[in-house]
Formats: sequence, structure tokens, C-alpha cells
Amino acid sequence: MTRRPIRLAVDIGGTFVDAMELDTRTNRVRFRKAATTPARPADGVLNAISALGTDLSEVELFIHGTTLGLNAVLERRGGRTGIITNEGFRDIFLIGRGNVPSDHMYDFQYQRPESLVQRRFTAGVRGRLDYRGRVVEPLDPDSVRAAARTLVVDQQVTSIAICFLHSFLDPSHEREAARLIHEEFPDVSLSLSTDIVREYREYERTSTTVLEAYIRPIFERYVDELESGLAERGFAGRFLIMRSGGGSMTSAVAKTAPTHTVLSGPAGGIVGAAYVASELGRDNVLTFDIGGTSLDACVIERGNPVAAYEAQLEHFPLLIPTYDIRTIGAGGGSIAWLDHGLLKVGPQSAGADPGPVCYGRGGTKPTVTDAAVVLGYMDPERFLAGTMGLRDAEARAAIQEQLAEPLGLTVENAAAGVFDVLLARTVGAVRQITVERGHDPRQFALLAFGGAGPLLAPLLAREMGIGEVIVPFAPSGFSAWGMLSADIVNDFSRTVMATLDDADLAELEQLFKAVEAEAVASLVAQGVPAGEAVLERQFELRYLGQEHSLMVTVGRELDRDAIRAAFDETHRARYGHTMGNPLQILNLRVRGIGRTDRPELQTLPRGDGDPSQALLTHRDAYDFGQHAVVPFAVYDRARLEPGDTFDGPALIDEGTSTTVVPSGQRVTVDDHGYLLVTLEEAA
Repeated sequence: MTRRPIRLAVDIGGTFVDAMELDTRTNRVRFRKAATTPARPADGVLNAISALGTDLSEVELFIHGTTLGLNAVLERRGGRTGIITNEGFRDIFLIGRGNVPSDHMYDFQYQRPESLVQRRFTAGVRGRLDYRGRVVEPLDPDSVRAAARTLVVDQQVTSIAICFLHSFLDPSHEREAARLIHEEFPDVSLSLSTDIVREYREYERTSTTVLEAYIRPIFERYVDELESGLAERGFAGRFLIMRSGGGSMTSAVAKTAPTHTVLSGPAGGIVGAAYVASELGRDNVLTFDIGGTSLDACVIERGNPVAAYEAQLEHFPLLIPTYDIRTIGAGGGSIAWLDHGLLKVGPQSAGADPGPVCYGRGGTKPTVTDAAVVLGYMDPERFLAGTMGLRDAEARAAIQEQLAEPLGLTVENAAAGVFDVLLARTVGAVRQITVERGHDPRQFALLAFGGAGPLLAPLLAREMGIGEVIVPFAPSGFSAWGMLSADIVNDFSRTVMATLDDADLAELEQLFKAVEAEAVASLVAQGVPAGEAVLERQFELRYLGQEHSLMVTVGRELDRDAIRAAFDETHRARYGHTMGNPLQILNLRVRGIGRTDRPELQTLPRGDGDPSQALLTHRDAYDFGQHAVVPFAVYDRARLEPGDTFDGPALIDEGTSTTVVPSGQRVTVDDHGYLLVTLEEAA
């Protein structure tokens, strides 16, 4: 059978859907955008593919990143969910932890958001394991059936989360309960905590299971609808969905584990950034992704993105592998507004509908995109390669009336103030994942992508002393491009809870092998040959008595001294010191990886170093280097060649994104056609 030559990646953002096509025969990449369709998300995906004009019968691999699960929680659109747990513990999820979010620390009127599950949708059943996984009380089948009838018949729940105390040590009670419920109610969706995460902490495990059960019905419908739409258009290849912690999984696996997709869109950009960092020889990189609704930043340290094993949706914890991404509500669609005379930007967003004022779709509140139009950074006639005109007069009027006049400023200064506020919020987010983690941001390169990333990145570099900004091709579709290089991945874990000195290494080795067997079986089920599976081992460790833990990668041979040395080195890098306390092993983890072919970074022929052939015009725009409106040279990125060098103030327009270079900074085009923005004296 002839292999299909096309690979296709689609990423849904808050404002646009990005579609990226890779022809593996020529390594040629094509890119198109379409508006996000919140009411029917699959329509936006299919519209973007139609805009691209891809022949789906030629597509071997379709890989998708979506925030559908995340949005279902934020907008409370999930299925009616019930909880079955041990008798006497039905309130675990409702009580949660007693902590108050840091931004409400001194708010004595703070109230937690409404729970996803009301108390009448929870039920306790007889049966109990102790803390070692031993049966204290056998599971009572009649109690399980009665609980299920109460939830399904009386309360009309469509999805049930099953989570028992200490079941991570022995999943048999959960599996038996699921079997009993399925016999009587085969159409009810069931989520078992031990199928999702085999770790201690009852509330966090329950929360993860509830979120899984809550979003599964809507996620399954979405994937089924998208699969049907693709098949009708001739698609017969593999359908993969990005994971929040990097890598991908088949759509069939994703439907049974939708929580792993909640941050899949940003993850695509991190995967691509790690690949680019490796190819460009940059060990330390900060990713800087600004889309329509949010700003996402992550640290790539020594070539690897910093990972976390607990995420947060609103105040609900999620025990899933994810990248340590700092997200704030600040994007191109973020609304600029006045709070008692103070200018603020976000977190509210105009989204895709109605969108910024300049889109002409009914938006009335000024946004970051409107400010960029007023400052002269965006050509209304060339936006989205000329397929969507912008209404600059309407954007100017909105900023004039709602911001400039109340503040007593000119419209340009008010628009510049929007960028100043956005920049201040951005600096705070980047400091959280660098300075507060023991990193010096000046030792990192800044990789800018997302539609608005290159718009702000050079300003951020000036503000934080970052020496280099890297702007890849088609930065607004970079997350989709990154998905094309994503491996098939699955993560598995077991709780250990023993000190390193006291742990039996032979028992740990056997446990690792058992978990590795699960990882290999998962990869084989997703089409990866067993002999090609790559297995990575890790311990989650902490000094005895500490609360927080760190991850340490271990080799095939378990060596106490090597593990201790690796942990001490990681702790010193993060916190600046080490301790003499014994080490405690919390969890062991195995990541199973099925490698995929990555798109090559092409080396382009060098030009003569003269960028004049790419010069389109000069346009007045606001220069933050001089704090004044001055003429900017406007370049067509498609005509720039490796070796071209020029100084700011300059605008590099590529239709779907604009790189804004203020005075005092220099642009160099590297051998791959990437833009490198540096300080003039550094260059």
C-alpha cells in the first residue's frame, strides 16, 4: 500500500483555528486560518481545512489540539455527573482543601465557585480498603446497585465518577463496581480513578476523576462529530490528539482520557519549541505564545521543557502530566478597560464572536488588537494575507471614546498605554517561571509565536534584558506546526511512599517493569511496534518533611547514590541549597514514547545581505524606543533571505502576524529563515 504523503495539524484557539499542512515528499509547509466557531467547534476545524484546500484522501496523519474540555469546565457545559465513593466519604470532592487562592488571600467575603457536582449527585457504598490496600470490608454489590439506581434513575446523571479510598493500591473494588453498574446501566459513562491515575491523595484523585467524567460525554460527541466530518471528506488516515504534557494519543484513547487534552493547544507550541531549540543549538529558551485570549509562557531548560504533574482548572486540581506553563488572560482579544481611572487589560476577552472592534463583527470594547491598529503595527488591507480587512477608524474611535478621553490622553498615547499595561503583566508572568524558580531570564533566548507573540516579544526582551528573540516562520500557526513533530506518548505512575534508604531496590525494579509493561501495551494499542517503544523512568522525590517534590530521571540500573546526587543537583538549581534529610520517594513514573518523523528545518540559500528587495514601504507607527510616532520600514517576510540584516524601527509583515522591532534593536535572518532580534550593540 502506498503511503499517503500529507500530514495535517489543526489547533483551535480562542479566536482562530490554525491549520498546517506538511507534504513529506517536499517538506513544504502550507498554513491557513479560519474563525473559531464556539457553538460548533468541529465546524471551525473543517472550515480551516477547507481554506487550506487539502485533499484529505492524501492525508496520512491528522493531529489535533483542542481546549474543548477546558472550555466545558469553564462554561459549565459538561455532562450531569455523579460520584460513587466509600460510605461516609461522599463529601470528599465538595470539601476539598481549605486553601484560599493567593489572589483572594485577604478577601474575607471570598466564596468558592459553584461545584461541578451537587451533593445529591453523590453516593457512598459499603466496602473499604486500608492504607496498605488490604480489604477491611468487602464491596457490597447491593449497595453499589442501589447507589447507581439513585444517581441514574432518580437524579438523571449521565456520567459517574468512581473513586474509592486507597484504590490506587488495589483497583479491584472500583473495577467490580464499574462492572455491576454497567450490567444495569450500559449507556451510562463510567470513569474510574485507577484507570486515570494510580497515585495517593484522595481529594486530588477524586477531582481528576470527576473532571474526567464531567467532560467525557461532550468530548466524545465532539470527536465523533469531527471524525464523521473528516471521513465524509475522504480522510482515512490516523487521527491523533495532543496531550497536555506533550506527545499525542489516538482519538480512541483520547475519548477515554479527555482530561489529558485540556491544555493540548499550548502543548503543541512547547513541543515545537523544544524541537526548534535543539535544531538551533539553544539549550535555554523561554516560549512566548500570545493568541487571541491568553498568553502562555514556559521554560525550556537544557533542551527539555519543565514538566509538572498537577494542573489546575479553576480551583479543581488535576493529576495529569503537563508542561509547567504560566498562563494569564492577556491576548490579542483582551479587552482594555478603566477601573476607577486605572487602565487595565484583560482577563476578559472579546473572543472570536464578536471579536475586537476592528473586526467589524459587532464588538464595541477596545482590545489589544485595536490598540495595535491605532499604533500603526497592522496594515488593515493585509490582515490575514488580505482575506479579512480591518476597520481602523472604528478601532480608533473606540479607544478615543472609552480610553483616551477619560484619561486625558491622545489616542496614540492611550493605545501605547494598553501595550504598557500588557507588558507589565507579561513581565510578571515570565518572572514567575524564571526568577522565582532560580533562573536568570537574561541567559535565555525568547521564542515568540502565536498571532500576537512577535508583536510584543521585542519589547519584553528590552524590558527584561533578554539578549535574543527568535521568530519562526508562520508564528501564528507555530503550535499547529509543533504538533507535526509530536511523538505518541502515554504516562503511568504508582505511589511508593518510602525513603530512598529503606526502599527495596529489587521491589522498585519489579514495580518499574510492571508499569513499563502497561506503557508498552498502551503504545502497541496505538500502532507503535513494541520493539520501537522508548521508556523513560522517573522518581518523584522530596526531602523527608518537605511538602513539595521534584522529578528526577533514573537509569535502567537503580543506584541510590546516583539518585541522591541527581536530586541534590536539581534542588540546588531550583532553590539554591541542599539539605541532609533523607529522601522520600512519593511516586515512580514511566513515560512510554513512540517516536514519529519530524518535519525538517530547511536550510535556505543565503542572500546578499541587502533586505531592500523585501522593503514594501514606510509607515508611521509608534516607537517604544523613542516614545513617539516615527516612520517604520515595512518588510515582506516572504522576500527576506538568510543573511539579511537591518535595524529598527521596522515592521516585518507576513500576513498572519507582524513582528514589531523598535529602535535600538537589530534583525538578522538566519539560515532557516528565522528572524533573530537582538540589541544593536549586542548584534
